[in-house]
Amino acid sequence: MYRFVFTQVLSRFDPEDVHHLTVRGLRLLSVTPVVKKLVHRRLAPRDPALRVQAFGVHFPGPFGLAAGFDKDAGCVEAMSALGFSHVEVGTITAHAQPGNARPRLFRLAGDRAIINRMGFNNAGAGAAARALSRVRGVPAIVGVNIGKTKVVPESEAVQDYVASAGELAPLADYLVVNVSSPNTPGLRNLQAVELLRPLLKAVKEVADGTPKRTPLLVKIAPDLADEDVDAVADLALELGLDGIIATNTTISREGVASTETGGLSGRPVKARSLEVLRRLRSRVGDRLVLVSVGGVEDVDDVWERLLAGATLVQGYTGLIYHGPLWANRIHRQLARRMRRHGVTDLREIIGRTAS
Repeated sequence: MYRFVFTQVLSRFDPEDVHHLTVRGLRLLSVTPVVKKLVHRRLAPRDPALRVQAFGVHFPGPFGLAAGFDKDAGCVEAMSALGFSHVEVGTITAHAQPGNARPRLFRLAGDRAIINRMGFNNAGAGAAARALSRVRGVPAIVGVNIGKTKVVPESEAVQDYVASAGELAPLADYLVVNVSSPNTPGLRNLQAVELLRPLLKAVKEVADGTPKRTPLLVKIAPDLADEDVDAVADLALELGLDGIIATNTTISREGVASTETGGLSGRPVKARSLEVLRRLRSRVGDRLVLVSVGGVEDVDDVWERLLAGATLVQGYTGLIYHGPLWANRIHRQLARRMRRHGVTDLREIIGRTAS
């Protein structure tokens, strides 16, 4: 049914307009208590076999929503009710900003991909903090993804991230430092270890100082050279981070015809995302939580990422092409596959094929 609606209706409209309309509808669901609870009861993961613990947080399943969809933390309850085990909001910057000029979001339906050059459009850390402070009617695990405000120079990036962390870390189940979007000029320069070390140290001080100590992760790009992936992994261990999210969108256009600028997500990123995950696992073992994102479309992809060493898996582009029941379907299929293989605990398969 959704495929028909997408091809015959949604695909005829501007993708960003469709996104904004969807977000408004989900916000309405989030503030409708009875409907929200009914949807959550029907679609949220409940099978005990799917439960997994990561950095001290108990997740009802391994599959969550990646950052980029809910930029201002307005849809947390709705997306949790639809079956995502966790929702990563953002990317959020210390100061509100409009992002880049439109058009800035492009569907590549034949490639099951999206190109975006949104530019961290969001209402700022203060607005997100107010949204996250509201009492929730359904359980929701929330990661908060923070980035650099565009107008802030690289020399002041640390202070900018610290400002966001100060507002948001106390309200997050985990915090993510995003230094890997291709749509903020100079941002990816911060992945260089000599720049990344002081940034992560400063944000970690804030995260460690919250009442419950907020776990801290860093999100990296698929375009990093292998030796740079290793260097970030070593730095994460050195600083005592809780995990790494791999990977963000890519600037590569290998395998697609479009020349639009921006970050490419979806199926074309799948191979490199998995490659980076495997490299990270071989480097850090189980000393860090690895969160795999990029090109995840179905239960086969989730299963493969778990076997390769991911504790959590995320998706976003697949939601566009597979519809609102996507996360629920993946969790149900994953539970069935676990039973077929005689697996009663996700920990039995995480990293099973890692070398």
